[in-house]
Amino acid sequence: MPTIYDVAKRAGVSAMTVSRVINGKKDVKPETREKVLKAIEELGYVPNSLARSFVLQKTKTIGLVITDITNPFFTTLARGVEDTAMKNQFSVIFCNTDEDPEKEVLYLELLARKRVDGVILASASGKRTPLKSILLRNIPVVLIDREVDGLGDLDIVKGDSIYGAYLLTKHLIDLGHKRIGIIVGSKNISTAEDRVEGYKKALIESGITIDEELIRFAKYSREDGYRVTKELLNLENPPTAIFGGNNFIAVGAMMAIRDCGLRVPEDIALVSFDDIESLSQVYPFFTVVTQPAYSMGVIAAELLIRRIEDKDRVRERRRVILQPELIIRESAGEKLKEEVVG
Repeated sequence: MPTIYDVAKRAGVSAMTVSRVINGKKDVKPETREKVLKAIEELGYVPNSLARSFVLQKTKTIGLVITDITNPFFTTLARGVEDTAMKNQFSVIFCNTDEDPEKEVLYLELLARKRVDGVILASASGKRTPLKSILLRNIPVVLIDREVDGLGDLDIVKGDSIYGAYLLTKHLIDLGHKRIGIIVGSKNISTAEDRVEGYKKALIESGITIDEELIRFAKYSREDGYRVTKELLNLENPPTAIFGGNNFIAVGAMMAIRDCGLRVPEDIALVSFDDIESLSQVYPFFTVVTQPAYSMGVIAAELLIRRIEDKDRVRERRRVILQPELIIRESAGEKLKEEVVG
């Protein structure tokens, strides 16, 4: 395998000159550059990218830490990150934490050891501590989808969960529902807190008393969607509608409703935050709030690469909040008939 010294000998220049050509330095005469490039082509020389990374202090890699790669929301988001990274000659190391804060710590430490140029993080913990190994090395970080306590100075790209939850809840209220159960992720996750906030805002505006018994924090999973829905249905005064805090929770809720011998939407309405293909293709088609996941990934990668390449002259935090869209399908049903008492 040819070395940089072989290229230098063929071109009749020093190894240092070959290095300057490879690294794109401008203080090389055009005719010298041509001789070096011709020698590289003739010899089939491939620069050692690892060695270059130590010289340039750049590895041209970024880490993407997400909580569940099987969730189509994160799969689509990851595609946006990858496409943008590739366009800018960066590679991506994907890390899946399974909503486990301990795995988040391990992956962030791994990325720090691998000398990544930057990290995009959808946090499972919602806390600053796991990022210690990254922050100590001054590695740029862009938060995506979720806030992290104590890191208000970092760039973030996310959807408006408060407004999205408000839209879904208001839609159910407009259909006549007053007892609406909501199942979201853990309390330490900002999206869970935001979705409950939007839910409460819609209830308060409509003059409906908030029943804390109907608000459930769990995990963003089918299993918890199933388990908690059964708990809600077994209440003495069960809800007439259920709000799934993400697509997986909604799928689990649908399974629980059917296992209880009930029908959607005839017996109970069901809506979901975030869409997946199966929700739009399996009857009853789900009413959802959907987020522009691909765009979130693209914008996050663009922000991170600008930080890495130091193209931002203005250093203030970038906070990008993308608007969700309400898509009305069949799972919420039609307007409830008012019962006449007396």
